[in-house]
Amino acid sequence: MNESFDIAGPAGRLEAILMMPDGPPAAAAVVCHAHPLQGGVMHFKVVFRAAKALQQHGVAVLRFNFRGVGRSEGVHDRGRGEQDDVRAALAELRRRFPGLPLVVGGFSFGASMALRVGCKDRLSALFALGLPVGMMLDLAFLETCRELRLFVQGELDQFGGAERMRELIARLPEPRTLVVIPGADHFFAGHLDELQEAVAAWAAQRPWTAAAPAPA
Repeated sequence: MNESFDIAGPAGRLEAILMMPDGPPAAAAVVCHAHPLQGGVMHFKVVFRAAKALQQHGVAVLRFNFRGVGRSEGVHDRGRGEQDDVRAALAELRRRFPGLPLVVGGFSFGASMALRVGCKDRLSALFALGLPVGMMLDLAFLETCRELRLFVQGELDQFGGAERMRELIARLPEPRTLVVIPGADHFFAGHLDELQEAVAAWAAQRPWTAAAPAPA
C-alpha cells in the first residue's frame, strides 16, 4: 500500500510517498534520490528498486523529493539544506512509527546526504548506492561512523568505481559491507535486478536489529 502526502520541511512542503509492508513494519526507512540539478527525483528506478527491496522485508519506506524538485518547495542548497530535508523525512517517520528502528540510505547525491545525516544522528543502519566518491571533497566523516552500513557500487561507476570504493571501505571501521556489481555503471543500467537483490539480501538480515554502536 502506498500513501502520498506532504511533509512540513525546513524550506516548505516536501512531496513524499510512503510504501507500507504487508504486515506490521519491523523498521522504517528513508530513501533519498540523486542530484536535484541532474534530474534526480524520488521516482528514479534505483530509488524505487531499493525501496521495494526494503518493503518486501518488512520495512515502511518513505521516498521524498528534495527541495525544489517536483511539488517540493524551496530551492537547491548545495547539500546543506538537503540534509535538513532528510531530517524532516526522518522526523515524519518517528512521528508515524514511534519506537521503530530507523534506516536511511540513498542513491548518488542522496547516498551522500543519507550518510552525512545518518552518521551524525546515530541511526540504526545506513546504505549507499552509487556513492559518488570521486566528487566528494570530504570523506573523513565516514572514518568515524560506526553505524552498520551497506555500500552497493557499480564496477564501472564513472564517479567512483570498484577499486576506489575498495580503497575507501578498507579505511572504514566495522561493521560495513561492500557489494560490487560487475559491469554496472553509476546508474546500474541493465543491472537493477542485481541492485535490488543486494539491498534485499541486506534487509533480510534485519541489520537494524544489530546492537547499538558504542560511542566513538
